[in-house]
Amino acid sequence: MHRRIFSFMGAAALAASLITVAPAASAQELRVLVHSSFSLPKPLLARFETESGVKLSIIKAGDAGEMLNKLILTKAQPIADVVFGIDNALVVKAQAAGVLDTYAGPASQRPPVVPLAGGLLAVDYGYVTLNVDRAWFAKSGLALPRSLEDLTQPAYRNLLAVQNPATSSPGYAFMLSTIAGLGEEGAFDWWARMRSNGLKVTKGWSEAYYTEFTRNGGSRPMVVSYASSPAAEVFYSKEKITEPPTASLSLKGAVFRQVEGVALVRGGQQREAAQRFMEFLRSAPVQEALQTSMWMFAAEPGTSRPDAMRHALEPAAHDSPGNEAIAARGADWVGRWTTVVLK
Repeated sequence: MHRRIFSFMGAAALAASLITVAPAASAQELRVLVHSSFSLPKPLLARFETESGVKLSIIKAGDAGEMLNKLILTKAQPIADVVFGIDNALVVKAQAAGVLDTYAGPASQRPPVVPLAGGLLAVDYGYVTLNVDRAWFAKSGLALPRSLEDLTQPAYRNLLAVQNPATSSPGYAFMLSTIAGLGEEGAFDWWARMRSNGLKVTKGWSEAYYTEFTRNGGSRPMVVSYASSPAAEVFYSKEKITEPPTASLSLKGAVFRQVEGVALVRGGQQREAAQRFMEFLRSAPVQEALQTSMWMFAAEPGTSRPDAMRHALEPAAHDSPGNEAIAARGADWVGRWTTVVLK
């Protein structure tokens, strides 16, 4: 299932790891820097190589935040020609660092379903939301929460697992949505009360979803995940099922819309091939395939959705502090969250 991990790493540790990230590009090689959740069917990637005459070198550079930091630290000698996975929470940082070049090709002239600034070509989007184990709630007789405030009540003690925003992209996105939806002071007051009400914090999405979530044998019937997670549950089920065993909730202050894009790396090589790869990511076959490989919604208007995605309900509303606020305050908010929730 699709998952995202985010971390704020020190420059020294990153620099030490860069030596083995990627070799210099050969004459017929396109270096594509991606986060660890990038996944497309191999036949599609092979088709691109055949049609372009260029061999793809897919460089998985960890989580999106680590990937961007590596790109910034190597801007004098770029480690890639094109980058996928910078999102609306990171775009301002990428712009400020001057590591991306604007693309003005055909796909950029077609407005995406959701916008993405900073010279990035939008490829997909999704929603970080609360997910629940439907069977657990039905058996317990406890009503599903109707607000974040409900979760601070004794009846919901020890029920929720979230990811640390310092080490997880869903965790970071969820924290941002609480700040936008409740206001900064209201959000951190909520987090403090959640700590007292038995909130479980994990390092990343996998631990929260596959270890703590009751659906997978854990003790927490609520978890921060994606609006598309119920669709993935149906798609990957070993049994033939028609309804997902989980559901996503759209609560005020608990929904963040994440938009991911692809961009030219400033100073990168293989410019023509890089531009073709960007068009490729917005092509119909890729836009259809990514929905059941990365479990995100397609950015290209008019893209058909696979049957499984009918279980991925798009929230009617979402909350975000805005790109500029995220760039200016994001690190401070993570620090405050750490103090309030973990210390």
